[in-house]
Amino acid sequence: MTRMPTFFISHGGGPWPWMPDWRAMFTNLEASFVQMVQDLPERPKAILMISGHWEDDAFAVMTSANPPMVYDYHGFPPHTFQISYPAPGAPELARRAAGLIEAAGLPVRLDENQGFDHGCFVPAFVMYPDASVPVFQISLRRSYDPAEHLALGRALAPLRDEGVLILGSGLSYHNLRLFGPGAKVPSTAFDGWLAETMAAPPAERSERLIRWEEAPYARVCHAQEDHFVPLFAALGAAEGEPATRVYHDEGLFGGVTASSYRIG
Repeated sequence: MTRMPTFFISHGGGPWPWMPDWRAMFTNLEASFVQMVQDLPERPKAILMISGHWEDDAFAVMTSANPPMVYDYHGFPPHTFQISYPAPGAPELARRAAGLIEAAGLPVRLDENQGFDHGCFVPAFVMYPDASVPVFQISLRRSYDPAEHLALGRALAPLRDEGVLILGSGLSYHNLRLFGPGAKVPSTAFDGWLAETMAAPPAERSERLIRWEEAPYARVCHAQEDHFVPLFAALGAAEGEPATRVYHDEGLFGGVTASSYRIG
């Protein structure tokens, strides 16, 4: 089995693929998801999604064979609360992942009830619209501790050699109170720091990310870092390997700069 890369993806806003105006805004993001699939070394056995929209006291692992939907957004058209993404789960791989997390000395629990949140089903739908690839999720921990989420990624790294595609799904800029022109300066500055950081040698890269709050406008771009922490897990799973920016947009929502990265 070929080793899979990992990704940190900016997943866009809400259920955007099901809203034509929003989908038009995310044309570049959609193209990047399609290209990601085309550039994979082989078809994944499963996708492991670590989304900024699921957090728990431990690292919770989704074990459902047929995960339900979680419509974790508000104020969108009624039809977006009827979306179905019927990908199967991956219970055996989920238990394998939980074992790796436990072996690394990290807190873990199995969750047979959790469904796909939109940080998961939105990119998964664009990548595999026929829902033919099994998908499971692992939560963030509410502490958002960078080193601990890097350790999560390191623990999960063996899955890359078992056909599992690990995706950290968040947003490189996530301040719901600051869109429009006011987002331009902070998101551009933070995105520049992130590009420089991801291009650094592996040891320096990890250290810079652990100290991410020192980045310009860090707490403006991420007042709460739930959408940034998935990057740590994706990076930890491919920590010694080079990173490549695979998506970059400027002017989203009138001023936001955002990026996605492939590692490995």
